[in-house]
Amino acid sequence: MLIHLGADHGGFEHKEYLKSALEQSGYKIVDHGARMLDPNDDYPEYAFAVAEAVYIDRMAGAASLGVLVCRSSGGVTIAANKVPSMRAVAINSVESAQHARAHNDALVATLSGEWVDQDLALEITRVFIETPFSGEKRHLRRIKQIAAYEYSTDKP
Repeated sequence: MLIHLGADHGGFEHKEYLKSALEQSGYKIVDHGARMLDPNDDYPEYAFAVAEAVYIDRMAGAASLGVLVCRSSGGVTIAANKVPSMRAVAINSVESAQHARAHNDALVATLSGEWVDQDLALEITRVFIETPFSGEKRHLRRIKQIAAYEYSTDKP
């Protein structure tokens, strides 16, 4: 499993912690930045990079997921979801990580660097990575409805 990580200044320390811990656990990590703590950086750059990398991997048949961190998780969630076919979910608990993967087939977990401590962020990330999509018909139906709307030309 390939894990794409990204964070702005609000999540930089969490990203570095996650990168180290996940690499030690044997995961292959691609760090899309930030490369240093810069209080003036902008989260969309990192959100787009992670979401696009997950999209490209998935289109090539490779198993990958993304994890993004910003101060609130809101900004990176909004930005990542602008990438076609992306399903990014703001996660603040182990239970919501499990639900996001099993029910929504979420591809990117977004975390708050301010309201989720590093140990919980790691636990959330591990559960997110290790939980498979259930594949249940009702969940597939809903995901297909979202995709149909996303790619529809008949909308405002």
